[in-house]
Amino acid sequence: MTENAPHRLYLREDQIPAQWYNLRADMPEKPEPIRLPNGAVARPEDLAPVFCDELVAQELDDDTAYFDIPEPVREMYRIYRPSPLCRAYNLERALGTPAKIYYKFEGNNTSGSHKLNSAIAQAYYAKAQELMGITTETGAGQWGTALAEAADHFGLNLDVFMVKCSYEQKPFRRNIMETFKANVTPSPSDTTAIGRKMLSEHPDSTGSLGTAISEAVERALNIPENKGRYTLGSVLNQVVLHQSVIGLESYAAFQELGEYPGIVIGCAGGGSNLGGLIAPFMRDTLRGEHPDTRFVAVEPASCPSLTRGRYAYDFADTGQTCPLAKMYTLGNGFQPSADHAGGLRYHGMSPIVSKLKHDGYLEAVAVRQTDVFAAAVEFARLETILPAPESAHAIYQAMEEARRCAETGEAKTILFGLTGTGYFDMKAYDAFNKGEMVDHEPTDEELEAGFATIPHIEGLQ
Repeated sequence: MTENAPHRLYLREDQIPAQWYNLRADMPEKPEPIRLPNGAVARPEDLAPVFCDELVAQELDDDTAYFDIPEPVREMYRIYRPSPLCRAYNLERALGTPAKIYYKFEGNNTSGSHKLNSAIAQAYYAKAQELMGITTETGAGQWGTALAEAADHFGLNLDVFMVKCSYEQKPFRRNIMETFKANVTPSPSDTTAIGRKMLSEHPDSTGSLGTAISEAVERALNIPENKGRYTLGSVLNQVVLHQSVIGLESYAAFQELGEYPGIVIGCAGGGSNLGGLIAPFMRDTLRGEHPDTRFVAVEPASCPSLTRGRYAYDFADTGQTCPLAKMYTLGNGFQPSADHAGGLRYHGMSPIVSKLKHDGYLEAVAVRQTDVFAAAVEFARLETILPAPESAHAIYQAMEEARRCAETGEAKTILFGLTGTGYFDMKAYDAFNKGEMVDHEPTDEELEAGFATIPHIEGLQ
């Protein structure tokens, strides 16, 4: 049956998941709890000033397997979901591989990415709590675009702090956010105390997600009458939970095909799209139903948290205002190079993804951006979708796995997440096409400078 699989398989609208799946419920060892700077385990009241109440509950719940998706959220999902599961026939032929290559395409919405899945949920909970405004950071701009759309739908004010290098590389992303009435500020900025401190220490800073998070949290805490909250587009347990719709739809589509992936691949910056894609397949592995499935996280060599980082408690932001998470980290003070995979330039990784990697359930590889863009261009020419630089990391690794199958003759089934489109990344494609793109891999000395910012916690680390 799979030999005649459609190029694009769309589930019916009534097959959109009615519940999000919480992978933590099936993990034999849970991710370490969020902690305060003094080492104490964070309680709901500790997080409530920063996050919406319902999101705090989702963040801290390691045991509830399924959370109902509110009907207003599902109604918005129906506008652009279900997203298609696609078979990359042209790519398979070009690689001469016996492998079957599938990808879950999340780019069919205004944001052009998977980010809308969590943005709608987070904006809904903010509105339900009768808040006035929300704040956030954005790297490449997909999250900021998605949240601008969601905030406008639910009638919320939105302040976005956009990593400065992306702000300059992708002005049209900013234009879309402003179309949805969001206020967009390049980070680091002189509009917050933390931003001013960063600029005084690094006047030429191109920014980082860690710095933008600090600015967004500071702004949220200063919205009058306690009517503001901060929202994060990746890393957190709650975001991985919302992104499980990607994996759940993929799982249902494979059931219709009578197929099952042997390798599941996702790009990894903060870990939400990867965690969401692998969730139901990892559940099967943890339960012993498909123990041989491989899961591969692909990150940029310029920001290699999973492959060269340390598994430790660290601040989620450069300004050290957020609680501590146990994760693979390069240190909250790590300053990534200004490469074009802006959405992957984060110093840490999702606690869920980090725990799976630490316990041996997940592999990780780091790849150079010139190799990534070579794969992106080849994919675009064959499959007619120009991928986002972030997504192209997964494409690169899927092609590598398919080439191995060509050498061994194994007809493996490969699934990767095509998390977004690259039509606002043309400066990057222009640099690659002109041969002007360069690679940067941090030296051991650069990594040590970042590691030095990981906090010491008495009795813990």
